[in-house]
Amino acid sequence: MSANTPRRGGACKWTGKDSNLRRLSRRIYSPLPLATRAPIQASAKDSVQGMPSFDVVSELDMQEVRNAVDQAVRELATRFDFKDTGSSIDLGKDELTLKSSTEDRIRAVRQVIEEKFVKRKLSMKALDWGKIEEAGGNTVRQVVKLKAGIDSDNGRMLNKRIKELNLKGVQSSYQGDSVRVTGKKRDDLQQVIAALKEAELELPLQFNNFRD
Repeated sequence: MSANTPRRGGACKWTGKDSNLRRLSRRIYSPLPLATRAPIQASAKDSVQGMPSFDVVSELDMQEVRNAVDQAVRELATRFDFKDTGSSIDLGKDELTLKSSTEDRIRAVRQVIEEKFVKRKLSMKALDWGKIEEAGGNTVRQVVKLKAGIDSDNGRMLNKRIKELNLKGVQSSYQGDSVRVTGKKRDDLQQVIAALKEAELELPLQFNNFRD
């Protein structure tokens, strides 16, 4: 008896393969012809993100600031010309407070902290020196603000300077504490960096987050 012959007294049982095989897998390709599918277009935001860019920032390494202050304090404690002058340097959250017995000695304290900043490769532009004032008890003090970050006024100033370079395709935008600069050519971005370095601005600038 062949494999396709029905058994006596029962229904026919097929053991061979159906000639009209059905697909068991799900169809995952598009049912539309290739020519009719709509192309995926990049948005304007995507195109800007794909352009070369970098960020202009003004950052201050507080660990290096602490190292500079510690070195300065140790020097004050060992130098003979600071003996019995009550000279000190206190580091706060975003400022230094210098104290001494006279204006002459507090100027000497300033020279020490500046030397330590230079040694630690910290920008002197990060120091905003206040006035020397009387502190009571025959002492004087001077508060020094530590400048970090780019505020809105400096952000507008930087945007204006970049725009005045008249570099085609170069754009800049203030993003809170930093300025994002984009351009079609990397050489144009390098020109922006060179111009900002030569401007001798009152705040320390760094250039990072380069993207090609």
